[in-house]
Amino acid sequence: MQDNKRDTTATKTTGTNTGSMASHGDSFPSLWARRMGFGGLIPFVLLALAVWLADPAYRAFAGLALLGYGAVIASFLGAIHWGLVMRHTSINSLNSLDSPAPLAVLAWGVSPSLVAWVALMLGAEPGLWVVAGLLWACYAVDRVLYPLFQVQGWLPMRRTLTVVASASCLLGAMGLMR
Repeated sequence: MQDNKRDTTATKTTGTNTGSMASHGDSFPSLWARRMGFGGLIPFVLLALAVWLADPAYRAFAGLALLGYGAVIASFLGAIHWGLVMRHTSINSLNSLDSPAPLAVLAWGVSPSLVAWVALMLGAEPGLWVVAGLLWACYAVDRVLYPLFQVQGWLPMRRTLTVVASASCLLGAMGLMR
């Protein structure tokens, strides 16, 4: 009930309905987006714990699983930018789709996938360090780009997700070092 009240408040302050996926003015994550976002932290936390607490025979597997999940999430974070460009066929701050600005956003959109792919090839321990940094790089770029696409209301949730996901990767990497 509390979350529905928050959605109503967001609607009143922004004039947009945060429960609708069709509206381009949506600036805050809906209740379901928040649930799914925070639910996506479960594998990060459980796999990081498994690196530390599981039977030693399974710790390397847990680290590799954590790296794979982190790489997939980083790829997803990059792909969001393709969706944002596709959603806004013309944005005043980005001029037209023929300008270099949308091209830069699209290029950034594939960069996390490429870096995550390299991280996978490095192995679990070094790869987890790379993915932790990559998650923060994604957040830093989002802090710049989300306001251009009028989705800056997602940044507080993105920050929290980034803190937990990157901390899980770092804890996993440290657990593999021992």
